[in-house]
Amino acid sequence: MEELLEVGGGAVKMVTIAPERPGALEAIKVMVAHGCVPAIGHTNADYETTRAAITAGARGATHLFNAMPTLKHREPGPVLALWEDPRVVLELVFDGIHVRPELAAFVMQTAPDRVSLVTDAMAAAGAPDGDYVLGELAVEVRDRVARLAGSDTIAGSTLTLDRAVHNAVAAGVPLARAVRSATCINADYLGLSDVGRIATGLRADLVVLDDRQQVTRVMFRGVWQ
Repeated sequence: MEELLEVGGGAVKMVTIAPERPGALEAIKVMVAHGCVPAIGHTNADYETTRAAITAGARGATHLFNAMPTLKHREPGPVLALWEDPRVVLELVFDGIHVRPELAAFVMQTAPDRVSLVTDAMAAAGAPDGDYVLGELAVEVRDRVARLAGSDTIAGSTLTLDRAVHNAVAAGVPLARAVRSATCINADYLGLSDVGRIATGLRADLVVLDDRQQVTRVMFRGVWQ
């Protein structure tokens, strides 16, 4: 892990790790020492193991609820450990598929300052339905839902971030809260100091949305595209 981060030269901002794997807690400490954000995800960890990972320095939840054990009343698993800790940023794929909109909106209500809207998008984002490849895996996209070919397993998403904001607002999340979860919370999560806000001295990357949260204009580094 140290070699990987050193070779990355600061480009590796966040790593998702399953804390139950051998050496995971030590790896988390190495990430923190190199300024990389450790996030818990794609895991079968129980509540206690997840708490230990947070104590070791984990500060993110890679797409909460997805690719982790279900929250149960006797076995709360990683979901509760991540959700309850104010130090953890909670990523949500707000496409109405990965997480039921009402639940995603409730998470944003209970943790308004630490939800990060993410897309988990693969190559079909912004493209028509069809057959695609995710890494070495065949993926079928039908009605904008990406699944591993021949199965019901979700394989990433076709979501774009403006649609995530729209879906959150449609589920009752205040617009300002949804925008923060797509901008400044994400920037702070990854330690990016020059983007995520409209302020003097920061990079002028702007997206103009209409009343339906659809993109109408884009500014990149101060230039309208």
